[in-house]
Amino acid sequence: MTSDTPKKKRKIRKRNILITIVVILIAARILLPYIVLHYGNKTLASMDGYYGHIDDITISLYRGAYTIHKFYINKVDSATTDQTPFISSEIIDLSVEWKALFKGKIVGELDFSQPKVLFTKDKVEPEDIQKDTTDFKDILKDFMPLKINRFEVNQGEIHYIDESSSPKLDLFLDRAHILAQNLSSVQDTSLLPAKVDAHAHVYGGLLALNVKLNPLDNIFDMSAELKNTNLTEFNEFFQAYANMDVSKGTFGLYTEIASKEGKWVGYVKPVINDLKVIGPEDKDDNFWNKVWEVIVGAGGLILKNPSKDQVATKIPIEGDMKGTDVSTWYAIIQLLRNAFVQALYPAIDNEISLATLNKNLEDSNKNFFQRVFSKPDEEKQKKN
Repeated sequence: MTSDTPKKKRKIRKRNILITIVVILIAARILLPYIVLHYGNKTLASMDGYYGHIDDITISLYRGAYTIHKFYINKVDSATTDQTPFISSEIIDLSVEWKALFKGKIVGELDFSQPKVLFTKDKVEPEDIQKDTTDFKDILKDFMPLKINRFEVNQGEIHYIDESSSPKLDLFLDRAHILAQNLSSVQDTSLLPAKVDAHAHVYGGLLALNVKLNPLDNIFDMSAELKNTNLTEFNEFFQAYANMDVSKGTFGLYTEIASKEGKWVGYVKPVINDLKVIGPEDKDDNFWNKVWEVIVGAGGLILKNPSKDQVATKIPIEGDMKGTDVSTWYAIIQLLRNAFVQALYPAIDNEISLATLNKNLEDSNKNFFQRVFSKPDEEKQKKN
């Protein structure tokens, strides 16, 4: 009888310890979202020049993740303490990337659902945000201590707002999808192991962006194109900043940029098709507005290539960490060349890459007449 008593006591003690551990784990699981939520809101509220808030947080231990619901950060005016919306997202999911874990790498992934970024003139300017990127990186490390290897954006929006213009302006792109993969070089198989693919809708047009990069060495090869954007949808912008509007036309933009060793080279090629400035809707404009629109329309007519019904130019860009050089004269010559010599193709030229970066930097030493009137090589002629 007496010998069984210690055994029973040990069993009871073990059972009680196990029950205590289970209770502690359950309590911790219940309290953990509230602890994380409190910490997150305290961190977001203490940012210098900004104020942020999270409505709720849910935690999924089985997938090593937690989800932020209804997140926002506003810019705070230091003089008036007024807040201007800057960034928000309905859902942000932060988790361990299991695919990378199977390769022996512990990295994280981010998924944003319905995020919005709003730049507001004189309140939340891109230049100001660039100065504060270090603070945002520190906050991101607090929320996601792992290196980010993958992130995805679904149904995103980017706005530029000018409340001081007349009319008030809200330019935006929407339905944005961005997928960035292998940012931490988990699968280090090439010089440019990471890639970013993005597309968005812009006033009836489609924006597509493709980037291959090595984030560790600041090397990238990028191409982007914007097709079939309806210019009439930009009339508030034209009225606010150019005191005019258009009645017809589509806009396209094509660019390629490559960078390595702190230097980059590329081009931007804007193309306007079927441009018409004067229309029936301008009958009530005042005299000087009509005169200005006639001048703009005449300029577009003069510079338009008659066979393609387009106004276009190609602007080379080159530079380094110290600055960027954009050749205005070269752009003007290309504009005239498109109008009177040969129409530019409304597409990416596939002429900029890391393989050709050095050659393009050597070509930049030519004067603009040599670059404008030099003959394209045979391979490029075949491609065109």
